Amino acid sequence: MCGIAGIYNLEKDSPIEQALIEKMLGLIKHRGPDEFGIYLDKRMAMGNARLSIIDLSTGSQPISNENETMWIVFNGEIFNYIELRKELLKKGHRFTSTSDTEVIVHLYEEYGTKCVNYLNGQFAFAIWDKRGGKGSETLFLARDRVGIRPLYYSLVRGKLIFGSEIKSILIHPEVSAIANLQSLAEVFTFWSPLSPKTLFENIFEIPPGHFLTVKNGKPSISQYWEVDFSGNGDVESFRREEEWAEGLLELLVDATRIRLRADVPVGAYLSGGLDSSAIAALIRNYTSNYLKTFSISFTDPSFDEREHQEQMVRFLGTDHRVIECADEDISRVFPDVIWHTECPILRTSPAPMYLLSGLVKKNNMKVVLTGEGADEFFGGYNIFKETKIRQFWAKRPESRMRPLLLRRLYPYVKGLSKGSAYLESFFRKNLTDTDRIEYSHLIRWTNTAALHRFFSHDVKSMLNGYDPIAGYVSTLSNKVIRDWDVLSRAQYIEVKTFMSSYLLSSQGDRMLMANSVEGRFPFLDHRVIEFANKMPPQLKLRGLNEKYILKKAMKNMLPDPVIQRNKQPYRAPIKGSFLGNRIPGYVEELLSPEAIKRSGYFDPRAVNMLVKKAMKVRDLNERENMAIAGIISTQLFHDQFIENFPAKAIRNIEPLKVCRVS
Repeated sequence: MCGIAGIYNLEKDSPIEQALIEKMLGLIKHRGPDEFGIYLDKRMAMGNARLSIIDLSTGSQPISNENETMWIVFNGEIFNYIELRKELLKKGHRFTSTSDTEVIVHLYEEYGTKCVNYLNGQFAFAIWDKRGGKGSETLFLARDRVGIRPLYYSLVRGKLIFGSEIKSILIHPEVSAIANLQSLAEVFTFWSPLSPKTLFENIFEIPPGHFLTVKNGKPSISQYWEVDFSGNGDVESFRREEEWAEGLLELLVDATRIRLRADVPVGAYLSGGLDSSAIAALIRNYTSNYLKTFSISFTDPSFDEREHQEQMVRFLGTDHRVIECADEDISRVFPDVIWHTECPILRTSPAPMYLLSGLVKKNNMKVVLTGEGADEFFGGYNIFKETKIRQFWAKRPESRMRPLLLRRLYPYVKGLSKGSAYLESFFRKNLTDTDRIEYSHLIRWTNTAALHRFFSHDVKSMLNGYDPIAGYVSTLSNKVIRDWDVLSRAQYIEVKTFMSSYLLSSQGDRMLMANSVEGRFPFLDHRVIEFANKMPPQLKLRGLNEKYILKKAMKNMLPDPVIQRNKQPYRAPIKGSFLGNRIPGYVEELLSPEAIKRSGYFDPRAVNMLVKKAMKVRDLNERENMAIAGIISTQLFHDQFIENFPAKAIRNIEPLKVCRVS
């Protein structure tokens, strides 16, 4: 795993100083602290910060093809690189290393931009193609299918600047750090900005499943892969469920096996839930790997799952490590968390994940397998059950019994246990609008969007009535998604608005790479995803039994309590971390009326009322907790990226490899 950065002068020859690329890499040194490489010519400069995992001795970047007419810097892993290399050798390609990076550049040489279709992996890379001669060069930037690895770019004054993280772009002297208020409104609605936007004006992400090409100085974005559920009504979907379970297990075994390819030890996260337990069990049952596992426990019993973790450790016999997280640990690392997310967040959940990857690093591990993706593609989230229950209720909206089914879903949400009348009023909103394309997520979004009331008068004025929900729904209006079943619609929206932009970013890649740890995700193998998306919906959500087919596939490898246990969402304390018995100094300062007024995002009076309430009462409701996390993280974001960038020192690098090409 690595970090990449680069600058392309679109309009004319203008050599780029090596020192500037070194600064860009220095800001993302955490992504790849092992070695650094830089490519330079008259119009292009690009570099790589490497975390050495495959081909430790000869895999240094940048890497070229045989005649040095194309060069690559790469962040990620290609898990089928061994098979691809064999095919490329048959076609006459010559290799100087055994790295997966070199496979990509030869694959591009053979197939051009279609090379991405052959890759099974998690990747963000830049290829500088000089085969057309001076003035006809091509820059090719590509990102993996579901957005596991990040890649950002900005166009400014005739330059295209790109990087694995936004901070490496912001250090360029011609880039200005200006907060995008529409994106902020999206964070306070969907939990993250909508791709391709970021929290910064004129800085964009390359969306998952897309690539960007620049030819003759003109950039263009193309999509090469999309999440597609249209096949779940085909003839193939009517095979027996035993066949589906067997087919899924076969794919998961191979997806796990190839993700163990590494020249360093590989471990696994073990939360105690079905998904991480399944991955650990697959490693145990189908490989000979010595398995170290890692988990988080909480001092607050309402968030703690160590009992289930210990049960799986005993069952699998893994070499286990655990880190205990207290409220004060979350507040202590929260400024570092926001430095790495580069975006405000409405949950503190990334903070324990940051601590967990730190535990992995302390144990001298660079790679862990985790269970992300199972909930999205096998129907695991409560929001899918909620949608099914509300649809059932909508057929008889006068029923007093049907809404009671919702009590089973959210026992941890303050307020929903107050009584059936409160529960009914909360979930009755837009109950009979079952034809709305966003039906599954409308309650969640509108409930979160109520936090906009904390925005300052100036921010509301500048937003000028911008409605993130209406904006997103308008992008879906002409899509085939309207013809899908309600679960498939909900899954698609969850992947597009939550998984890639929050789960795999703020809570995934950023918290892992902050400690130079690579995460690998067997459930996000595109073959597993495409297989799951062809399944009939009832094989994923059978009644209210989530991930039915996954449980069936894993039944002989996991203990019954893990199989039968209801989905428990991963959560972390908020109010107690910041406004408990002891308020951290930085929190007190950031929430002061003076600081709130100075940054300008929030109404000082509304924030002050929320803080006073938090100090008086023991518990806050979910929305109030989200407000606290969102306001504090936005204030930290402003301090670190808008007002005082760079908030952390740029770490020096010493390039191991510098390729200067005339």
